[in-house]
Amino acid sequence: MRNARILIPIFILVLTINLTTQNTLLGRLTYLLGALLLLAFLWTWFNSRKVQIVRQTRARRAQVGQYSEERFVVRNLSRIPKLWLEVRDHSTLPGHQASRVVNSLPGKRQRGWQVRTYARRRGRYTLGPVTIATGDPLGLYRFERHLPQTSSMVVYPATIDLPRFEPPIGQLVGGEALRLRTQYVTTNVAGIRDYVPGDSFNRIHWPSTARKERLLVKQFEIDPTADVWIVLDMQRQVQAGVTLEDEDEQPLPAVLDTERHRTVLTPNTEEYAVTVTASIARHFLTRNRAVGLITYGQDREVVQLDRGERQLNKILETLAVIRAVGRTPLEQVLTAEERLFGRNTIVIAITPSTFDPWVPILRDYRRRGAHSVAVLVEASTFGDAPPALGIVSSLAASGVPAYLVKNGVPIEVALGQRATL
Repeated sequence: MRNARILIPIFILVLTINLTTQNTLLGRLTYLLGALLLLAFLWTWFNSRKVQIVRQTRARRAQVGQYSEERFVVRNLSRIPKLWLEVRDHSTLPGHQASRVVNSLPGKRQRGWQVRTYARRRGRYTLGPVTIATGDPLGLYRFERHLPQTSSMVVYPATIDLPRFEPPIGQLVGGEALRLRTQYVTTNVAGIRDYVPGDSFNRIHWPSTARKERLLVKQFEIDPTADVWIVLDMQRQVQAGVTLEDEDEQPLPAVLDTERHRTVLTPNTEEYAVTVTASIARHFLTRNRAVGLITYGQDREVVQLDRGERQLNKILETLAVIRAVGRTPLEQVLTAEERLFGRNTIVIAITPSTFDPWVPILRDYRRRGAHSVAVLVEASTFGDAPPALGIVSSLAASGVPAYLVKNGVPIEVALGQRATL
């Protein structure tokens, strides 16, 4: 309305002079300006009415390195053509460019477009709201309508295949079956119980059902294989590399490496550690291991042991929003949560920390029958930080297998061989 704000005072001035002088030329100019302002206003008002925006999101979840897709449709519900409509999308998803200008939309017609966004950064984002703007041909008026409807999208961290990641304890077989109720059918039948809605019919024990004259189902115990606990260090003090604030001021660095068919991660220890955690979790879950996650970021986050695709989604959901803002050192996390690590448990600590108080704790787990592995994200390759040589030496002296992840080195390569002095 900037031009209208200039024209309206001129119209009032001309009208005042015309009423005072009764000049014929000024009278015609007054009618012309008045008609122009009125017609432009009515044009813009009708142009902004009876417009519908349809937003179709193919999936509410994506993963770093993949594309999310949306389709927008603008419908003109009136018979009056729309000269132009500007659709502005206020989504928070990085790189999501859905805004468009729709020109010459006839009455009772629609126009649509497809938006593909490369998922570059993990997190939970908002899709919408949308603002529709339009105006008259002379640019005197500009009307906007705000459509507040929003939806959410979660971008999971990338997961990378680890074909050569086989820790020395990776083939460890547990001892005794865990007497815990499980939703999975295993080879260990613990007994029978009454049927409850939701139980699969293939779990019904028909001989007992016929004998007791009521539905009874088999109850199973978890297979005797070692559980895997992943402990992710999200302490702010030990991190290095590009921060989120620095990243927002630069072009997003995570881009698709089409030559090597891999995702290039943001160069900081946080993103590398999260991606390593997600990849290791998927590695063991696809091998039917029970996997749990412990991390202290914004809050204490513990994903209890479980198996299957649903457990992977839980872990990825947690990793999508976790940030390295914690204040608890890794050694305190390991001490506080040690009650969860029973015999034949595998504890994998993922950290960029070069302080060694946590190394003796991993060593002491061996005395209780648990097994430990360390994955070091070498902070010195991301920024100003001490080298990891001292920690690698301490781990070797303690008999704890270690892997070293460096900036720019593919994670599948880094986790394919143990760190050596």
